[in-house]
Amino acid sequence: MAESKATQKRTYPLPAYNFRVTVDGQTASFSEVSGIALEYETVTYRHGFSAWEGETITRFRTPKHVPLSLKKGTIMGNNFFGDWLGSDSQSSRAIAVSLCDEAGAPVVVWRIAEAVPTKLTAPLFDATSNQASIETLDLMVSGISVEHV
Repeated sequence: MAESKATQKRTYPLPAYNFRVTVDGQTASFSEVSGIALEYETVTYRHGFSAWEGETITRFRTPKHVPLSLKKGTIMGNNFFGDWLGSDSQSSRAIAVSLCDEAGAPVVVWRIAEAVPTKLTAPLFDATSNQASIETLDLMVSGISVEHV
């Protein structure tokens, strides 16, 4: 039996191409966002009977800074990456990446509290290619949280 449209909407995964990125409340266009991950350092404690019982106490409370990459096409008059790097490259900004449904409404939002640019990569210049020019901004981020709207 075929599933209803409502059941399909609830149970099928959302397409990854329908996303929106906001940086400090300003919507920005990107062709790709990669590297969003929530990682923790682990520490294993050894107690007096660890030789017989094994190492049983592990803590996961030290969050790691993770790299994030934002890619966008080079557009005349749009210097988003340059403005961010030129203003004060050490200032952190808040980023929100929203995965949207077919109507454009956010369904899942990954919030990044602090993002600091570490590297700007210029597009590949190749006279034999007809590909679009894509700039890449690498960031170190912390304070990642996930919100299901």
